[in-house]
Amino acid sequence: MEVLLSNPLIVLIGGGFIVGFLIGVTGVGAGSLTTPLLISGVGVHPTVAVGTDLLFAAITKASAAWRHQKLGNVEWGILKWLAMGSLPGAGVVLGWLYLAEPNTDVLADYIRQVLAVALIVSAIAIVLHVIFKDRTPHTADPVDVRKLPTMCYGAILGSLVALTSVGAGAIGVAVLAGLYPLLLARRVVGTDIVHAVPLTMMAGLGHAGLGNIDVNVLLGLLIGSVPGIALGSRVTGFLPDWLLRVLLAIVLSYAAYLLYQQNYLH
Repeated sequence: MEVLLSNPLIVLIGGGFIVGFLIGVTGVGAGSLTTPLLISGVGVHPTVAVGTDLLFAAITKASAAWRHQKLGNVEWGILKWLAMGSLPGAGVVLGWLYLAEPNTDVLADYIRQVLAVALIVSAIAIVLHVIFKDRTPHTADPVDVRKLPTMCYGAILGSLVALTSVGAGAIGVAVLAGLYPLLLARRVVGTDIVHAVPLTMMAGLGHAGLGNIDVNVLLGLLIGSVPGIALGSRVTGFLPDWLLRVLLAIVLSYAAYLLYQQNYLH
């Protein structure tokens, strides 16, 4: 499927720049904007928007994941049990899409509905993270891995990400912080970002096999996101983290409203 001809490349590059800027500023969560941007702002079919966003997320998060790994911000024990749930969870959703071949129009409506809810949950998670992140004492010591809860959460996350492309950012950080309240914030974020790379890559390649990727859209987003991330990374030191995350929560809520309105009118 191709992006509508009435949507010039400049819109995709501009959108990629904005999303990249927010990713650079906030670190996590802003990737949730890409799919609603493609659906409501550009007119890409929801299934293609999800698949394209997944590969976009995998590519843009790879550099951040490498930095966190080099800085020792990854709890590999937690990540292993997350992946043991999330990768099979994503695989089940992709297998269902391959075998069931659901009606794309019905699936598009469902994706818009689930995506709107996921965005609201992401917005709430971002605000809660701002409120509670400094109220619990943290430690640099290794934490005990809660294997079963972590794997179960991973399975839910993988299913959600494969269906809507949303969940690996703000929701992931909020849930990990809840499961491991003593874990340093930088290790929560680092573990979440590194885990998101193989998850989004696997889900994105699965969607590519279904034909749910628009290469032109992906390239446009990447062209815009590179300078956006670079600029956002420089700006982030001048603004308070709580303000950035509250603004992001507002943007995510508005994106959810646009998707709900579009689905209602559709």
